[in-house]
Amino acid sequence: MSKLHSIARAASDDLRSRVHFCPNTGQIWLHEHRMLLVHAEAQALLRKELIDSLGLDRARGLLTRMGYASGVRDAELARTRSQDCSDTEAFMTGPQLHTLEGIVQVTPVRLELDRMAGRFYGEFLWENSWEGQWHRHHYGQHSEPVCWTQIGYACGYASAFMGRPILFKEVECVGMGHGNCRIIGKPVEEWEDAAGHLRYFTPESIADQLIDLQTQVVQLRSTIGEKEKLPADMIGISPGFKRAFDLLRQGAASQITVLLLGETGVGKELFARALHAMGTRRDKPFIAVNCAAIPAELVESELFGVERGAYTGAQAARAGRFERADGGTLFLDEIGDLPLPAQSKLLRVLQDGELERVGDHRVRRVDVRMVAATNADLHRLVKEGRFRSDLYYRLNPFQIQIPPLRERKEDISFLAKRFLEKHCAVHGKKLRGFTDKAKRALLTYQWPGNIRELQNMIERGVILAPSGTRIEVSHLFSCAGAEEQAPEFGLGLDGNLDLNTWDTGKELCEAVFNGVRTLDQVEAMLIETAVDKAHGNLSAASRMLGLTRPQLAYRLKRLQEAIPAGTAVEPASAGQDEALPWR
Repeated sequence: MSKLHSIARAASDDLRSRVHFCPNTGQIWLHEHRMLLVHAEAQALLRKELIDSLGLDRARGLLTRMGYASGVRDAELARTRSQDCSDTEAFMTGPQLHTLEGIVQVTPVRLELDRMAGRFYGEFLWENSWEGQWHRHHYGQHSEPVCWTQIGYACGYASAFMGRPILFKEVECVGMGHGNCRIIGKPVEEWEDAAGHLRYFTPESIADQLIDLQTQVVQLRSTIGEKEKLPADMIGISPGFKRAFDLLRQGAASQITVLLLGETGVGKELFARALHAMGTRRDKPFIAVNCAAIPAELVESELFGVERGAYTGAQAARAGRFERADGGTLFLDEIGDLPLPAQSKLLRVLQDGELERVGDHRVRRVDVRMVAATNADLHRLVKEGRFRSDLYYRLNPFQIQIPPLRERKEDISFLAKRFLEKHCAVHGKKLRGFTDKAKRALLTYQWPGNIRELQNMIERGVILAPSGTRIEVSHLFSCAGAEEQAPEFGLGLDGNLDLNTWDTGKELCEAVFNGVRTLDQVEAMLIETAVDKAHGNLSAASRMLGLTRPQLAYRLKRLQEAIPAGTAVEPASAGQDEALPWR
């Protein structure tokens, strides 16, 4: 008994060191998981409303499953500790978390476990159970145990930790009039009446019916509005993405030449393939060419084909990309890098639908839909004489601007989930998602490489994260990369702002220590930079700084009053805060 108690105290000390309160951001962290500090009375009123609305049986099932999910989540932290301590010490993480979270004081009575053999027996005393006390307050003394969320937690935690179903039963409960609660846990098969308890871990039929109805609604919507359905490889709910996709859908119905504009990595080829798939040429070839990847002297032969003997090394006649795309779609990526001689030939093909292979005088007719893309400013290239103006206007009748990922914050969580599923399958990993800090890092990072960078970063995280865990911040960002990105990213590897990773961070600290600058002036610099990067949108700036918009507005007002004229940050026009759901 004393040994178990000493293990519990050690676990409690270790866990307290992992709890961090961030008053500036309004966040509480337990390792990399975000926590909430809520009023017990408010939680109890919600519990009462569930019971009154759904009835005792359904409410019990819902609360038990909610507790089970919480227990499974906390078991992840126990697994990270299990590498450095014994199974018993690692298991005590859960009971101590339950205590630390203010749910109930847990005292071990007896604990015997062997994960390799799958053997488990646990007996614990619960004191000051909030759930039992509030149930008795609202409904009086009950004839059965009522700490449903807590028992669900114990079952979920023990089952996830042991890797097999463990069932806990409450054999004494304050809701029944006992002085304290007492629970006993064993593998499911060792309980004769397990079936009667396990039914609370299975969603009720009413939930299944609601899911079926939801599925039918989705299917009905997809049938009625087929034109709104996104291709399988395209994900997005942000306004910028929707505007671009709506233009793409309208352009797909015609044969007009389309010019896709956007930064490197935004998915221009994906848009081009979607345009082809939605058009009337979907059953014909789709040929993609990266103009920047072809040597200048080979561009014409690659695009228009070559006859045997046209130049040294041309030992056989070969069709070019235009002929291979005949009847279908030709996608010319990085069109701004096309040499001027090739631009002249391209213009003729677009105007007349005719081409000549290199080394041949025979005219061949082709029927190709042209889709071009570039991350360059073609209008500027025309002014500089590096791009033909007539070709520019020929390519530009229908322009689609694809927004960068930093302007599609609402889409990041959906994209990250899709890439996680993809790379888990590729690498044979089973991961549970992202930690809360990793999610926040993904949402606050500026993404200079856009979607391509996001996909590569998620793959890196999948490779580095141990199976059965969640991807953490350190798995996503390499040490060197994290230092380079710290000024915009705003987080060190521990999730906190780390000025020492900045080139001028140490000098800035010394300036404050020596009285050259004040803390208010440093804060003003950070806020001014964030507002500038957000182009005056306070909502976006507040997200960069990890603040709410009212918190940022308060700081702006305070700084204007505290800092002399000339250094204060002028308030910018506010934008509407947007929710960023994580799926």
